[in-house]
Amino acid sequence: MSVLHIDSSARIEGSNTRIIGQYLVDALNTEVVHRDLAINPLPPISAQDLMGVHGSSDDNRDSLNTHLAISEQLIQELRDADTLVIGAPMYNFGIAASLKHWIDAICRAGVSFKYTEQGPVGLLNIKRVFIITGTGGTPVGSNMDFASGYLAHIFGFLGVKDIFQIDASGSKGSPQQIIDSGKQQVDELLSAAHATEAVAVA
Repeated sequence: MSVLHIDSSARIEGSNTRIIGQYLVDALNTEVVHRDLAINPLPPISAQDLMGVHGSSDDNRDSLNTHLAISEQLIQELRDADTLVIGAPMYNFGIAASLKHWIDAICRAGVSFKYTEQGPVGLLNIKRVFIITGTGGTPVGSNMDFASGYLAHIFGFLGVKDIFQIDASGSKGSPQQIIDSGKQQVDELLSAAHATEAVAVA
């Protein structure tokens, strides 16, 4: 098993999604590739290059080649992993701009997914994703939450079968209560996963 761990919180120290995400990664106890979109954001992309990355283009300009290379690297990181851990703080009811930028770079028709008569089919290796949604008070899963459901839809679109939500919303109380609750959710999810694997082996 290998893990790709994505952080996007602008809060580098004391971030609930970072703390819970690291707890989850440590519990998985396997090879991890960590990409921090706040500390190392992807470079800005022009409208012209964005269209080129997502369409067929014979243009050989340096800027487009740079963004295509970045996209290929990010998609390869997904191909090399079977588990994805996403730390997703909510900003203005949605995901961080840095995380949206990453999604725009990895969702490419004919590369990370393809369209078929039965609908879109993912071309990646990701089997499961853990989405850790942190909020200042907005309840995760409420009609004001445009983050957790969006991410679940994106990864379902890319072919991920098992999508697990970890609720790190501020409505759960103090920062320590939120972290404790998140860790408990992680423990329960991993315990259930281990039980399922044991039954499958038996």
